Amino acid sequence: MGPWRGLHNRRVRSAGEVLIQLARQYAFRDLAAVAAAGALPDGTRELAEVSLLCSFGQRLLDLDAEDFGVKESSGDEVADATAVPRALRSRARAARMPQTAKEEPRGALETLRPAYVLLLEAMEIRWRRRETTALVATAHIMSEYLPLLAWEPVLGHAGDPLRLHGAVAGHGSLFGSADGGSNDRACPHNGPQRAAASRSLEIGRSDGPRWRKYLDRRHSHIAGALGVCAAECHDPCTVITRLGAERNALRERCRLAAAFTDSPLVRLRHAAPVGHGFGVPSTDEVADAWERSRERLGERALGDAVLKDDGYVLPGLPSLISAVADAPIAPGTLIAEVSDTLVTTLTEN
Repeated sequence: MGPWRGLHNRRVRSAGEVLIQLARQYAFRDLAAVAAAGALPDGTRELAEVSLLCSFGQRLLDLDAEDFGVKESSGDEVADATAVPRALRSRARAARMPQTAKEEPRGALETLRPAYVLLLEAMEIRWRRRETTALVATAHIMSEYLPLLAWEPVLGHAGDPLRLHGAVAGHGSLFGSADGGSNDRACPHNGPQRAAASRSLEIGRSDGPRWRKYLDRRHSHIAGALGVCAAECHDPCTVITRLGAERNALRERCRLAAAFTDSPLVRLRHAAPVGHGFGVPSTDEVADAWERSRERLGERALGDAVLKDDGYVLPGLPSLISAVADAPIAPGTLIAEVSDTLVTTLTEN
């Protein structure tokens, strides 16, 4: 028995080392598959914990914010509550869109800052794993909601439909008007923005499926609509004219957000064939697109923030996000802590 047992232990240690390395490389999906294939005994508590932690980490990395598994109400979410530390679940919830109109806490509708902390961390991981398609997709998500991040200091929330009405509706407002205004004052919102604006003013009375449909299809257009209000409208309605001293600063933050949306980095997401299955940008192409983006953004008001060497893989990006938010925002450690928790689980059992 002695020699055979020693060989078995060496194999177990070798398999364990592979799992730990996968955890440290944020290869959550691969780690779960290898563990389930026999690296960990089927039916053990350790295998179940590893599987749930990997699922949680992968959802974070994929930015699957409607399914972070933190509600503790059904299915895997209950299981997550037994395997994922409460502090990690709480931080994930802060970056999550509420899946019902009245759900508390409000997460990313209360503030988008935790979501951008997660976005920056996910982008950095994608860069180090050379997963450039996912990286560019993350930049695209950043750009879509950036105007809401700029508006957050003014609104006091991140465009929550339950609280938005008081800031954008009322006498003299064209926000959500069906015809876009009269001949003497026309709203510059496009069709999707106008439809989203109208929907946002009454969606709080809707049920779960309609609420989630709004988040999926409309909420990013609210960000765009508010960005247009602050940065592009030449004959503003009361959405803007009711503002006080913060109006000028808001305009510059929204213009910087619009410039990022039109930057070479974000345009990589739209340029064929990227995103259509025929090609993937190299890290050199991404780096070049970002450098060209920095040059253009740096010429704008507030844009000098992007020229800072802040130590990020795309230098200056956290500083740019912070300038738009008017608050310090840096890459987080949530996904890294899931990795650390996996390593601890694998080494202690």
